[in-house]
Amino acid sequence: MKSYRKELVFEVPKRRAFINITDKVQACLRESGIREGLLLCNSMHITASVFINDDEAGLHHDFEVWLEGLAPEKPYTRYRHNTFEDNADAHLKRTIMGREVVVAVTDGKLDLGTWEQIFYGEFDGRRPKRVLVKIIGE
Repeated sequence: MKSYRKELVFEVPKRRAFINITDKVQACLRESGIREGLLLCNSMHITASVFINDDEAGLHHDFEVWLEGLAPEKPYTRYRHNTFEDNADAHLKRTIMGREVVVAVTDGKLDLGTWEQIFYGEFDGRRPKRVLVKIIGE
């Protein structure tokens, strides 16, 4: 069995964003040479997420509105965590959107559904953050 590991780095210039990283993950798969197996892709930061969904602008807007309703950024005093930082909402948003995805690798390709894409969700940006891609298989 082969194993592959790579870290991708993202630096989002604003506080929040959804970035389609499917092409970058597919490039890792090609680089790995693995044809059959499993791919794990996870955020290595507690204020960012990796998830699978549709690449549709209206849906991304709906995510933003929904998340802000569940865990609003302001007022910062709303959260006990915000004594030295102002990112408690980002921790909560990450918990809701998830840490990682696992995708089957079949015949050297990501085995995604018709509209499925892999996204990096940033909830406390403006600095470099890492995403791990780990692939195991043959």
